[in-house]
Amino acid sequence: MNDHKPKVLLVDDEEAFAKLTQLTLRDYEIRIENDSRRALSSARDFKPDLILLDVMMPNFDGGDVAAQIRADSDLKNVPIVFLTALVTEKESARRPVMGGYPFIAKPVTPEKLAENIEKFLRR
Repeated sequence: MNDHKPKVLLVDDEEAFAKLTQLTLRDYEIRIENDSRRALSSARDFKPDLILLDVMMPNFDGGDVAAQIRADSDLKNVPIVFLTALVTEKESARRPVMGGYPFIAKPVTPEKLAENIEKFLRR
């Protein structure tokens, strides 16, 4: 029996959202990084199967973090999904990518987030 839980790195400066996500998504091993400046080193250390990135963060925004990850030879193939409050769920259905990356509109229910995580892990 395989007890491996997929690893998801959540980079989000909203600590309450990140903690709630970690508590509700029990089918995944989730690591939270609230400081976008440490996202790359957290990803190198954690070796995630998927990275969820908030878009609007102080210091480095999600686009900056995604660029760092794509430039890293060990992480360049890890799927990245943006989490954003910049668009609504309805808009996200019409425009499924942002800056070349898929995204999930916030606020998002734990069920919808889990559904999206599964979809992007299967790619």
